[in-house]
Amino acid sequence: MKLLVTGGAGYIGSHTCVAAFAAGHEITVLDNLCNSSPEALERVERICGKKPRLVVGDIGDRACVRALLDAEKFDATIHFAGLKAVGESVEKPWEYYENNIAGTLVLLDELRRHGVFNFVFSSSATVYGNPDPANLPLREDAPLAALSPYGATKLWLEEMMRAMAKADPRWHFMLLRYFNPVGAHESGLIGEDPGGIPNNLMPYITQVAVGRLKELTIFGRDYPTPDGTCVRDYIHVCDLAEGHVAALAKVADLPGCTAINLGTGCGTSVAQLVASFEKATGRPLPHRYGERRPGDAAACWADATKARELLGWVAKRDCDAMCRDAWRYQSMNPDGYRRG
Repeated sequence: MKLLVTGGAGYIGSHTCVAAFAAGHEITVLDNLCNSSPEALERVERICGKKPRLVVGDIGDRACVRALLDAEKFDATIHFAGLKAVGESVEKPWEYYENNIAGTLVLLDELRRHGVFNFVFSSSATVYGNPDPANLPLREDAPLAALSPYGATKLWLEEMMRAMAKADPRWHFMLLRYFNPVGAHESGLIGEDPGGIPNNLMPYITQVAVGRLKELTIFGRDYPTPDGTCVRDYIHVCDLAEGHVAALAKVADLPGCTAINLGTGCGTSVAQLVASFEKATGRPLPHRYGERRPGDAAACWADATKARELLGWVAKRDCDAMCRDAWRYQSMNPDGYRRG
Protein backbone atom coordinates (compact mmCIF):
# COMPACT_ATOMS: atom_id res chain seq x y z
CA MET A 1 0.00 0.00 0.00
CA LYS A 2 1.22 3.52 -0.75
CA LEU A 3 0.65 5.69 2.30
CA LEU A 4 0.46 9.41 2.96
CA VAL A 5 1.37 9.96 6.62
CA THR A 6 0.71 13.49 7.85
CA GLY A 7 2.78 14.44 10.89
CA GLY A 8 4.90 11.37 10.26
CA ALA A 9 8.08 12.89 11.71
CA GLY A 10 6.47 13.19 15.13
CA TYR A 11 6.53 10.82 18.09
CA ILE A 12 3.71 8.44 17.14
CA GLY A 13 4.13 9.09 13.42
CA SER A 14 7.78 8.02 13.30
CA HIS A 15 7.07 4.80 15.19
CA THR A 16 4.17 4.10 12.83
CA CYS A 17 6.52 4.56 9.87
CA VAL A 18 8.71 1.80 11.32
CA ALA A 19 5.71 -0.51 11.75
CA ALA A 20 4.37 0.33 8.28
CA PHE A 21 7.73 -0.40 6.64
CA ALA A 22 7.83 -3.72 8.47
CA ALA A 23 4.43 -4.51 6.92
CA GLY A 24 5.73 -3.73 3.43
CA HIS A 25 4.10 -0.35 2.84
CA GLU A 26 5.57 2.60 0.93
CA ILE A 27 5.51 5.93 2.79
CA THR A 28 5.47 9.63 2.03
CA VAL A 29 5.43 11.96 5.05
CA LEU A 30 3.88 15.43 4.99
CA ASP A 31 5.03 17.40 8.04
CA ASN A 32 5.54 21.10 8.76
CA LEU A 33 8.12 20.17 11.46
CA CYS A 34 6.66 22.65 13.98
CA ASN A 35 6.78 20.02 16.74
CA SER A 36 8.95 17.37 15.13
CA SER A 37 12.34 16.80 13.59
CA PRO A 38 13.54 15.40 10.25
CA GLU A 39 16.16 13.59 12.34
CA ALA A 40 13.41 11.19 13.40
CA LEU A 41 13.06 9.99 9.81
CA GLU A 42 16.83 9.64 9.48
CA ARG A 43 16.63 7.35 12.51
CA VAL A 44 13.75 5.43 10.92
CA GLU A 45 16.11 4.72 8.04
CA ARG A 46 18.75 3.41 10.48
CA ILE A 47 16.16 1.03 11.93
CA CYS A 48 14.49 -0.08 8.70
CA GLY A 49 17.12 0.39 6.03
CA LYS A 50 14.84 2.77 4.14
CA LYS A 51 13.45 6.23 4.76
CA PRO A 52 10.07 7.77 4.08
CA ARG A 53 10.02 10.52 1.48
CA LEU A 54 9.61 13.78 3.43
CA VAL A 55 7.60 16.68 2.06
CA VAL A 56 7.95 19.71 4.34
CA GLY A 57 4.59 21.44 4.26
CA ASP A 58 1.40 22.17 6.15
CA ILE A 59 -1.90 20.31 5.82
CA GLY A 60 -3.62 23.70 5.68
CA ASP A 61 -1.58 24.81 2.66
CA ARG A 62 -3.91 23.83 -0.16
CA ALA A 63 -1.35 24.43 -2.90
CA CYS A 64 1.17 22.18 -1.14
CA VAL A 65 -1.31 19.38 -0.49
CA ARG A 66 -2.68 19.58 -4.03
CA ALA A 67 0.78 19.47 -5.59
CA LEU A 68 1.68 16.42 -3.54
CA LEU A 69 -1.53 14.59 -4.48
CA ASP A 70 -1.14 15.58 -8.13
CA ALA A 71 2.36 14.10 -8.13
CA GLU A 72 1.68 10.86 -6.22
CA LYS A 73 -1.20 8.40 -6.07
CA PHE A 74 -1.95 7.13 -2.57
CA ASP A 75 -4.00 4.19 -1.36
CA ALA A 76 -4.62 5.53 2.15
CA THR A 77 -3.84 8.33 4.57
CA ILE A 78 -2.84 8.18 8.22
CA HIS A 79 -3.52 11.59 9.75
CA PHE A 80 -1.35 12.52 12.75
CA ALA A 81 -0.71 16.19 11.95
CA GLY A 82 -2.16 18.42 14.65
CA LEU A 83 -1.42 20.36 17.79
CA LYS A 84 -1.98 18.18 20.84
CA ALA A 85 -1.29 19.83 24.22
CA VAL A 86 -4.40 20.26 26.36
CA GLY A 87 -3.00 23.12 28.45
CA GLU A 88 -1.64 24.98 25.47
CA SER A 89 -4.99 24.67 23.72
CA VAL A 90 -6.65 26.58 26.56
CA GLU A 91 -4.11 29.39 26.11
CA LYS A 92 -4.17 29.31 22.30
CA PRO A 93 -7.61 28.10 21.20
CA TRP A 94 -7.56 29.90 17.86
CA GLU A 95 -4.33 28.18 16.82
CA TYR A 96 -5.82 24.78 17.70
CA TYR A 97 -9.03 25.34 15.78
CA GLU A 98 -7.15 26.74 12.80
CA ASN A 99 -4.54 23.97 12.62
CA ASN A 100 -6.53 20.93 13.69
CA ILE A 101 -9.91 21.70 12.14
CA ALA A 102 -9.28 24.10 9.25
CA GLY A 103 -6.13 22.21 8.23
CA THR A 104 -7.90 18.86 8.25
CA LEU A 105 -10.74 20.32 6.16
CA VAL A 106 -8.24 21.31 3.48
CA LEU A 107 -6.57 17.89 3.62
CA LEU A 108 -9.86 15.99 3.32
CA ASP A 109 -11.10 18.18 0.51
CA GLU A 110 -7.97 17.55 -1.54
CA LEU A 111 -8.05 13.82 -0.78
CA ARG A 112 -11.66 13.73 -1.98
CA ARG A 113 -10.74 15.57 -5.17
CA HIS A 114 -7.95 13.06 -5.81
CA GLY A 115 -9.98 9.95 -5.01
CA VAL A 116 -8.19 8.90 -1.80
CA PHE A 117 -10.98 7.71 0.51
CA ASN A 118 -9.23 5.37 2.99
CA PHE A 119 -8.45 7.49 6.05
CA VAL A 120 -7.05 6.49 9.46
CA PHE A 121 -7.48 9.32 11.95
CA SER A 122 -5.37 9.90 15.05
CA SER A 123 -8.11 10.65 17.55
CA SER A 124 -7.84 10.51 21.33
CA ALA A 125 -9.48 9.25 24.50
CA THR A 126 -9.90 12.93 25.36
CA VAL A 127 -13.21 12.73 23.45
CA TYR A 128 -14.61 10.86 26.47
CA GLY A 129 -14.21 13.96 28.63
CA ASN A 130 -14.17 13.26 32.36
CA PRO A 131 -15.71 9.79 32.36
CA ASP A 132 -18.20 8.53 34.90
CA PRO A 133 -16.48 5.76 36.92
CA ALA A 134 -19.57 3.66 36.29
CA ASN A 135 -18.63 3.60 32.58
CA LEU A 136 -15.17 2.10 33.11
CA PRO A 137 -13.61 0.51 31.20
CA LEU A 138 -14.58 2.87 28.39
CA ARG A 139 -16.26 1.39 25.35
CA GLU A 140 -16.56 3.21 22.06
CA ASP A 141 -20.25 3.91 22.71
CA ALA A 142 -19.55 5.75 25.99
CA PRO A 143 -20.79 9.37 26.22
CA LEU A 144 -18.53 11.89 24.47
CA ALA A 145 -17.55 15.33 25.76
CA ALA A 146 -14.82 17.94 25.26
CA LEU A 147 -13.13 19.58 28.24
CA SER A 148 -10.57 21.66 26.31
CA PRO A 149 -10.16 23.24 22.88
CA TYR A 150 -7.85 20.35 21.98
CA GLY A 151 -10.52 17.82 22.93
CA ALA A 152 -13.12 19.86 21.06
CA THR A 153 -11.07 19.66 17.86
CA LYS A 154 -10.86 15.86 18.07
CA LEU A 155 -14.55 15.54 18.86
CA TRP A 156 -15.58 17.97 16.11
CA LEU A 157 -13.45 16.18 13.52
CA GLU A 158 -14.94 12.84 14.51
CA GLU A 159 -18.45 14.27 14.07
CA MET A 160 -17.46 15.79 10.73
CA MET A 161 -16.10 12.48 9.46
CA ARG A 162 -19.28 10.68 10.52
CA ALA A 163 -21.32 13.19 8.54
CA MET A 164 -19.03 12.92 5.49
CA ALA A 165 -19.22 9.12 5.53
CA LYS A 166 -23.00 9.24 5.76
CA ALA A 167 -23.21 11.64 2.81
CA ASP A 168 -20.63 9.91 0.61
CA PRO A 169 -20.27 6.11 0.84
CA ARG A 170 -16.85 6.20 -0.82
CA TRP A 171 -15.29 7.29 2.48
CA HIS A 172 -13.78 4.72 4.83
CA PHE A 173 -12.85 6.42 8.11
CA MET A 174 -11.12 4.68 11.02
CA LEU A 175 -11.14 6.80 14.21
CA LEU A 176 -8.42 5.47 16.50
CA ARG A 177 -8.99 6.70 20.05
CA TYR A 178 -5.82 6.04 21.96
CA PHE A 179 -5.17 6.60 25.56
CA ASN A 180 -1.72 7.43 26.98
CA PRO A 181 1.15 6.60 24.59
CA VAL A 182 4.52 6.13 26.29
CA GLY A 183 7.82 4.35 25.66
CA ALA A 184 10.10 4.31 22.64
CA HIS A 185 11.47 1.98 20.00
CA GLU A 186 13.57 -0.76 21.54
CA SER A 187 16.63 0.42 19.60
CA GLY A 188 16.67 3.68 21.55
CA LEU A 189 16.96 5.58 18.26
CA ILE A 190 13.49 7.15 18.20
CA GLY A 191 11.28 8.29 21.04
CA GLU A 192 9.39 11.26 22.41
CA ASP A 193 11.20 14.57 21.94
CA PRO A 194 9.00 17.41 23.21
CA GLY A 195 10.11 21.00 22.91
CA GLY A 196 10.33 22.93 26.19
CA ILE A 197 8.82 21.55 29.39
CA PRO A 198 7.00 18.30 28.60
CA ASN A 199 3.21 18.28 28.88
CA ASN A 200 3.00 14.51 29.27
CA LEU A 201 4.01 12.38 32.23
CA MET A 202 6.57 9.97 30.76
CA PRO A 203 8.86 12.51 29.04
CA TYR A 204 8.74 14.57 32.23
CA ILE A 205 9.82 11.49 34.21
CA THR A 206 12.65 10.68 31.80
CA GLN A 207 13.92 14.26 31.80
CA VAL A 208 14.00 14.26 35.60
CA ALA A 209 15.91 10.98 35.50
CA VAL A 210 18.46 12.33 33.04
CA GLY A 211 18.91 15.55 35.03
CA ARG A 212 17.23 18.04 32.70
CA LEU A 213 14.43 18.69 35.22
CA LYS A 214 14.71 18.83 39.02
CA GLU A 215 11.83 16.64 40.15
CA LEU A 216 8.44 15.25 39.22
CA THR A 217 5.29 16.58 40.88
CA ILE A 218 2.55 13.98 41.24
CA PHE A 219 -0.72 15.89 41.33
CA GLY A 220 -2.97 14.42 44.01
CA ARG A 221 -2.66 11.44 46.33
CA ASP A 222 -6.22 11.29 47.65
CA TYR A 223 -8.13 10.04 44.62
CA PRO A 224 -10.49 7.06 45.09
CA THR A 225 -7.92 4.68 43.59
CA PRO A 226 -5.87 1.89 45.22
CA ASP A 227 -2.88 4.16 45.99
CA GLY A 228 -4.58 7.56 45.79
CA THR A 229 -2.95 8.64 42.50
CA CYS A 230 -4.65 8.93 39.13
CA VAL A 231 -5.06 5.77 37.07
CA ARG A 232 -4.58 5.78 33.30
CA ASP A 233 -4.28 3.32 30.43
CA TYR A 234 -0.64 3.66 29.35
CA ILE A 235 0.11 2.02 26.02
CA HIS A 236 3.52 1.38 24.48
CA VAL A 237 4.02 3.54 21.40
CA CYS A 238 5.15 0.51 19.36
CA ASP A 239 1.90 -1.30 20.21
CA LEU A 240 0.07 1.85 19.16
CA ALA A 241 2.00 2.00 15.89
CA GLU A 242 1.15 -1.62 15.17
CA GLY A 243 -2.50 -0.75 15.86
CA HIS A 244 -2.39 1.80 13.05
CA VAL A 245 -0.96 -0.78 10.66
CA ALA A 246 -3.70 -3.22 11.70
CA ALA A 247 -6.26 -0.49 10.98
CA LEU A 248 -4.77 0.04 7.51
CA ALA A 249 -5.28 -3.63 6.74
CA LYS A 250 -9.01 -3.35 7.51
CA VAL A 251 -9.98 0.22 6.60
CA ALA A 252 -10.93 -0.59 3.00
CA ASP A 253 -13.24 -3.38 4.24
CA LEU A 254 -15.10 -1.17 6.72
CA PRO A 255 -17.14 1.49 4.92
CA GLY A 256 -18.43 4.49 6.81
CA CYS A 257 -16.90 5.66 10.06
CA THR A 258 -15.58 3.24 12.69
CA ALA A 259 -14.32 4.33 16.12
CA ILE A 260 -11.88 1.98 17.87
CA ASN A 261 -10.09 2.29 21.20
CA LEU A 262 -6.39 1.47 21.27
CA GLY A 263 -5.36 0.73 24.83
CA THR A 264 -4.15 -2.09 27.03
CA GLY A 265 -7.52 -2.55 28.70
CA CYS A 266 -6.10 -2.07 32.19
CA GLY A 267 -5.24 0.88 34.38
CA THR A 268 -1.87 1.82 35.88
CA SER A 269 -1.55 4.49 38.56
CA VAL A 270 0.96 7.32 38.42
CA ALA A 271 2.68 5.88 41.50
CA GLN A 272 2.90 2.46 39.86
CA LEU A 273 4.40 4.00 36.72
CA VAL A 274 7.02 5.83 38.79
CA ALA A 275 7.88 2.61 40.64
CA SER A 276 8.26 0.75 37.35
CA PHE A 277 10.51 3.50 36.01
CA GLU A 278 12.67 3.35 39.15
CA LYS A 279 13.00 -0.39 38.54
CA ALA A 280 14.15 0.31 34.96
CA THR A 281 16.80 2.82 36.05
CA GLY A 282 17.83 1.10 39.26
CA ARG A 283 17.63 4.31 41.28
CA PRO A 284 15.02 6.53 42.93
CA LEU A 285 13.26 9.19 40.88
CA PRO A 286 13.11 12.61 42.60
CA HIS A 287 9.42 13.38 43.09
CA ARG A 288 6.96 15.01 45.43
CA TYR A 289 3.20 15.16 45.80
CA GLY A 290 1.17 18.27 45.01
CA GLU A 291 -2.47 19.25 45.01
CA ARG A 292 -4.93 17.83 42.51
CA ARG A 293 -5.18 19.60 39.17
CA PRO A 294 -8.64 20.85 38.20
CA GLY A 295 -10.34 18.57 35.69
CA ASP A 296 -8.16 15.49 36.19
CA ALA A 297 -10.25 12.33 36.22
CA ALA A 298 -9.49 9.84 38.98
CA ALA A 299 -9.36 6.92 36.56
CA CYS A 300 -9.65 6.26 32.84
CA TRP A 301 -8.87 3.15 30.87
CA ALA A 302 -10.06 1.44 27.72
CA ASP A 303 -12.18 -1.49 26.80
CA ALA A 304 -10.07 -2.74 23.88
CA THR A 305 -12.39 -5.57 22.86
CA LYS A 306 -13.41 -3.94 19.57
CA ALA A 307 -9.78 -3.59 18.45
CA ARG A 308 -9.21 -7.28 19.08
CA GLU A 309 -12.40 -8.35 17.30
CA LEU A 310 -12.25 -6.01 14.27
CA LEU A 311 -8.50 -5.54 13.79
CA GLY A 312 -7.03 -8.66 15.37
CA TRP A 313 -4.87 -6.32 17.46
CA VAL A 314 -3.95 -6.46 21.14
CA ALA A 315 -1.33 -4.54 23.11
CA LYS A 316 1.61 -6.84 23.89
CA ARG A 317 4.11 -4.75 25.88
CA ASP A 318 3.75 -4.23 29.62
CA CYS A 319 4.52 -1.27 31.87
CA ASP A 320 8.05 -2.46 32.60
CA ALA A 321 8.81 -2.59 28.86
CA MET A 322 7.37 0.90 28.41
CA CYS A 323 9.66 2.27 31.11
CA ARG A 324 12.77 0.36 29.98
CA ASP A 325 12.39 1.55 26.41
CA ALA A 326 11.62 5.15 27.40
CA TRP A 327 14.72 5.23 29.61
CA ARG A 328 16.92 3.63 26.95
CA TYR A 329 15.92 6.32 24.45
CA GLN A 330 16.36 9.19 26.93
CA SER A 331 19.71 7.96 28.24
CA MET A 332 21.01 7.51 24.68
CA ASN A 333 19.62 10.91 23.67
CA PRO A 334 19.80 13.13 26.79
CA ASP A 335 18.91 16.22 24.75
CA GLY A 336 16.57 14.45 22.36
CA TYR A 337 17.27 14.63 18.66
CA ARG A 338 19.41 17.74 19.14
CA ARG A 339 22.28 15.53 20.23
CA GLY A 340 22.97 11.84 20.53
